[in-house]
Amino acid sequence: MTIQTIAQLFDMTGKSAIVTGGGMGIGQGIAFRLAEAGAKVMTTDIDLDAASQTVEQIKGRGGEAQAIRADAGSTADATKVVQATVETFGRLDILVNNAGIFPVSPALQVSEEMWDKVLDVNLKGVFFYSQAAAREMIKAGHGGKIVNVASIEALHPMPVRGVAYVYYPASKGGVAMLTKALALEWAPHNILVNAVAPGLTMTPGVQRVAAAVLASGVSVEKLVETSDRVPLRRLGEPDDIAKVVLFLASAAADYMTGSLVVVDGGYLVS
Repeated sequence: MTIQTIAQLFDMTGKSAIVTGGGMGIGQGIAFRLAEAGAKVMTTDIDLDAASQTVEQIKGRGGEAQAIRADAGSTADATKVVQATVETFGRLDILVNNAGIFPVSPALQVSEEMWDKVLDVNLKGVFFYSQAAAREMIKAGHGGKIVNVASIEALHPMPVRGVAYVYYPASKGGVAMLTKALALEWAPHNILVNAVAPGLTMTPGVQRVAAAVLASGVSVEKLVETSDRVPLRRLGEPDDIAKVVLFLASAAADYMTGSLVVVDGGYLVS
């Protein structure tokens, strides 16, 4: 068995990747790191302008990327994105299911429409994007890597003043178990499926949620109390998550599948 160097393990030259929700936050950080490693990146987002800005930054750093508008909860868009990636880059090796939404609502006020929207984007979309990617990987015969972005809320809800925003931990718990089920079924095809579970991470989405929570009457002190539970005494940055996704997408993780890697600064052990 040939032992690869560190540089070889993380060299993604010649590979192509899809990153959903790549227009900002964690998705943007992931797109940056994959491109830095040499992968060609198809960046998807419901906001095409945001995805295009990510692509322009990648190109400005010498990388190769394209943007496409896509709804992470649409099965038709899942097929469209995979086809566009193969047509543009010639192949598909990596899928990162990052896109997710987090509307603010107590359980007693959750509507069926809201529930369906969150589960469509956060869970159903993860499956159908994975299915579309796996079909292409199996057809091409080279296997691949699928990395799902779950959350520590898949393991432990993080209520603010007793409000757990139930649809979010429900959807992310589903992602964690979906990851294991797909890893088991697709291992014979050399498609490795893993997930990361980010903790509190400073993204534009989190900032919007914090603003909405404050508007609902929760004090700043209550929010600070939540962040103070992190043993490392800081919120995560998108790149903290992106570096772990890079590892899971690389050859360094070739003997990992079905794993959920927690990246939370120690929050769950506090």
